[in-house]
Amino acid sequence: MKKILKLFADETVLCAAALLAIASCFLVPPDRGYFDYINWDTLVVLFCLMAVMAGLRELGLFRRLAEGLLRRLKNRRGLTLTLIALCFMSSMLITNDVALITFVPLAIMIFDMEGRTDSMCLTVTLMTVAANLGSMLTPIGNPQNLYIYSVSGMGLGEFVATVAPYAALSAVLLALSTLTVRNLPVRVELEGRGPEIKRFDLAYFGALFVLCVLAVAKLVSIWVLLPAVVIAVAVKNWRLLLRVDYSLLATFLAFFVFIGNMGRFEPFKNAVLSVLDGHVLGVSAGLSQVISNVPAALLLGGFTTDWRDLLVGVNIGGLGTLIASMASLISYKQVARRSPELKGKYLGVFTLWNVLFLAALLLLTVLV
Repeated sequence: MKKILKLFADETVLCAAALLAIASCFLVPPDRGYFDYINWDTLVVLFCLMAVMAGLRELGLFRRLAEGLLRRLKNRRGLTLTLIALCFMSSMLITNDVALITFVPLAIMIFDMEGRTDSMCLTVTLMTVAANLGSMLTPIGNPQNLYIYSVSGMGLGEFVATVAPYAALSAVLLALSTLTVRNLPVRVELEGRGPEIKRFDLAYFGALFVLCVLAVAKLVSIWVLLPAVVIAVAVKNWRLLLRVDYSLLATFLAFFVFIGNMGRFEPFKNAVLSVLDGHVLGVSAGLSQVISNVPAALLLGGFTTDWRDLLVGVNIGGLGTLIASMASLISYKQVARRSPELKGKYLGVFTLWNVLFLAALLLLTVLV
């Protein structure tokens, strides 16, 4: 029982999705139609991106780039702005999860070296908001974008144009938010440098990343991409394949089964369609607060073709509660591990700033 409870605590979304999928099988018994539920493009590209990003992180590429910028800082406000910018810009290419996994520990290390944690909660919160909002601008920025881009048929131009106003406002608000940081002098002394990055290794994983991008653009078949990435990564370091977030992939599979079955169950289908009619953006943003934005995109994507509103809704819906975007839990766990006494303060600061950003972006949806 303890192991089961721990599994639910560690993988709440996956367990909930699995239970929903199993329950839906009683409404629609398994048949050949189940194979049509799964969007293989999303699963394959997501797997390959995570494997390649594991390789680039192993090289220390992102940390080296960050350290080069941080060594030039003179004050606390500049430090905060740089950390925010790193998360905002990098999340567009390396996903919001990888951006936070890479840069939040670096930020905490800097606060440790300074011997001050008075603005750590605010800085890490703004970094988290930046990663969640910066990632909205590209199809590969986060899992829900990759799913919507795969199934919607939107071109890259239309996709970017849909979210560009919200990304632009987010950048302005993030820059203004640093004005709340006391502009104290700061001296960042990072100990030494990491190991040198071999050019061949960088080119090796860089080529695999380009291959993933070409698959997203539908210029390369996923059935060419998958074996190419698996073999190439395994040859370099097979343990990198173990760092893929298989629980996220399993969550996608479970939701595909649940959504597919419920789409064939007329009472449920009609109820969802009536709720969504003309309210896709608001419903998707609201639902994200409860089940997080990736499951919200998967669930609602099976019942609407209003892809633009769904795209905007689940992206700005990643703001708000701590679970609105599962990536936000990465930052929370890092802070809780380093300073358990700050957990309550961090949740308060996180919620306040997320609600402010969410309100501002929802207001923009009315204007746009």
